[in-house]
Amino acid sequence: MSFTEHCNVIFGQAIRDYHLTDNVDTPMNNPYDRGTIDYNLYMKCWIDTVQWHFEDIIRDPHIDPTEALQLKRRIDRSNQDRTDLVEEIDTYFRKQYSEVKPLPDARLNTESPAWAVDRLSILALKIYHMKEQVEREDAEKEHRDKCAAKLEVLLEQQKDLGLAIDQLLEDIEAGTKYMKVYRQMKMYNDPSTNPVLYKKQ
Repeated sequence: MSFTEHCNVIFGQAIRDYHLTDNVDTPMNNPYDRGTIDYNLYMKCWIDTVQWHFEDIIRDPHIDPTEALQLKRRIDRSNQDRTDLVEEIDTYFRKQYSEVKPLPDARLNTESPAWAVDRLSILALKIYHMKEQVEREDAEKEHRDKCAAKLEVLLEQQKDLGLAIDQLLEDIEAGTKYMKVYRQMKMYNDPSTNPVLYKKQ
């Protein structure tokens, strides 16, 4: 089983576990040992799954404005947790390949492995929810057929992205590509760099 096939198994497990209650306030019950890559992959997809449903809720045109603001704050925190976790997964990859000496002509990829894995997690969510639409008994056949066509595209994307990530990891291991980890410097989250915040201090 390739690394990304392994990821997809864990992502599928996290998504199914969330939908046992389908409630954004359900505590995560991660079945993997803390500190392992599997633990982080499960938590990554759990965060993505909760946030997916946050985004559904906040688009309710009848949502109470106070509730919407509270939810926006939760989405902001979730985004920061997601970013922190991606960086943690990249740290795992850096350790995995720390002994590899890049070749003189090694090239840098446009994104780190963990940010590609982030996209793979989101794809798993899209596939799960598109499949739900395909199987909706209360929807018109035209809707289900459109969603079935979209599902085929998503499954192809999942296969292609998985292959690309696995090839990237092979290239890093072979020294033909190298990776860097850049911390996400989100200035609006920092009271010292967001002018709306620091001007009120």
